[in-house]
Order: sequence, then structure tokens, then C-alpha cells
Amino acid sequence: MQQQINFGMFPEHYSSFQNSKIVIVPVPYDMTSTWLKGADKGPQAILEASVNLEFYDIETHSEVFRHGIFTDEPLLLEASPEEMVEAVERRVSTLIKHRKFVVVLGGEHSVSIGAVYAHCKAYKGVSVLHLDAHADLRDNYNGSRYNHACVMARVKEMADVVQVGIRSMDVSETASLDSDKVFFAKDIFNSTAWIESAVSRLSDNVYLTLDLDVFDPSIMPSTGTPEPGGLFWYDLMGLLRAVFLKRNVVGLDVVELCPNQNNKGPDFLAAKLVYTLLSYKFEKAQPPG
Repeated sequence: MQQQINFGMFPEHYSSFQNSKIVIVPVPYDMTSTWLKGADKGPQAILEASVNLEFYDIETHSEVFRHGIFTDEPLLLEASPEEMVEAVERRVSTLIKHRKFVVVLGGEHSVSIGAVYAHCKAYKGVSVLHLDAHADLRDNYNGSRYNHACVMARVKEMADVVQVGIRSMDVSETASLDSDKVFFAKDIFNSTAWIESAVSRLSDNVYLTLDLDVFDPSIMPSTGTPEPGGLFWYDLMGLLRAVFLKRNVVGLDVVELCPNQNNKGPDFLAAKLVYTLLSYKFEKAQPPG
């Protein structure tokens, strides 16, 4: 078993459970992926890359680690997708009760279901912002309703969903698609005019689920199902900056990193993404001390 690396490897004052407002939950689960395997190695790769970040965020003029970032024990599961969803929900619910802001690191996208369930039960009127190349709206796939291809079908049973970056789907999913709340990659390419419209469709409390294949494979090739025509860094961060400024993001996950030992750039991108989103979340909060 690999040695546990904490996000950022901060001193104990900034990384103990008691002192931390933020908890990272690694969930290295990859049981239902249907093409390239390796998403179970994603959380460890993100944690390893995070040690090499610069911890001053230029955009927010802040050092979010001063709010405390605790890295929880990985949720190691050799279980059915249904059992995994229940385990993730239990872990995240417990952390929410401790008033922590929870970031789940996948693992395949099905790990998001339990995290969404936990947040929907803890907060009123949660809507979900889904960033992905794929619609993930199949009701059942390969014999399971909790397959990675069914994530948003399960989430829509609990919350309103706004989908951004979609560029691949099966014809069977079109019946479940809410055309007023989906922003296809082909329609938002090279534009910012859509951002206000996307944010307006979200409720006050927002959960963010981010499949890394929403990015174009030229900057994020390390995913299980890379799709051409994706978003680039500033395209996506423009949307996310607006969401964090105008809505209350209650939790988030980053999933589907399938690391490549010969290309560490995507690992670093994922780690920087997590840290930047935390910087957005705590921008207006005064750090302790």
C-alpha cells in the first residue's frame, strides 16, 4: 500500500482535523469504468501533485490553506457500486455534521452519487452543477443503476441539475435531458455570454461535480474516456468564479483522473483546480489567527 500523502503536506497547525475547515476525502474506486482503467489511482496522483503547488492564489490574493485542509483516510472499497455509494454518503454526512467543507476525490464518477445524496440531505434546495463531457443519464448500464454512466440519472432523483460541457451521449439519454439546463460544448465554445445564463439556473445552494474529461484532452488527456472538443482552463474557471461569487457552493468533487506516469501535467492541473476552487470558496472568509 502506498504511503498516505496529505493534500499540500501542510504543517499540522494547518492540516489537523480539529483546525481544518476543509476535508479532502479520497475515494480510489474504479469498478464500473468501461474503457481505460486507472481512476482508482487518481486521488493519490492529485495528492502527490498538490505538494508542488504554490499556495498563494493570485486571483483571490489569498492562502486558503490557512483555513486548514485535512486529508481523510482513503475510503478503500472492493464493493458493489451500491455499497460504495452508501459508504461515501455515510463518510461525507459525518463530516458535514462536523461543519466541514468536503471535497471528494475520485475515482470514477459514480463516487459522486453518495456525496450528492449527503449534501442534499444536509442543505435545503441544493442544485447540482455537473461539468462533464458525457451526459451520464442512462438509467441502467451493464446491469447497475449506479454505474458511472448513470450518475446524473440518480442525482436528478434528488436535485435539479445544470449540465455544462456535454459533447457525448447515447440516444437513449435524450429523453432525460433538460434542454433548458444543458450547455453543450459546441454552443459555448470561445464565448462567455452563456455563463450568466448557466448561473441563473442554479439555486442558492450548489453542489459541484466535476469530471475532468470536461476539459479538452489536449490539456487533460489522463481520463478514462477522453473526448475532443472540450473546455480549456480559463473557459471553465470563468464559469466557476461566477458560481462561487453568486451562489453558496456547499461541497464538490473532482473525479475521473486516470494518471499517466509519463505525463504529470494533468495530475498537477487537477491539484491546482482543487486548490483554486477552495480559494474561491473561502475568498471572503477571514482565516484563523
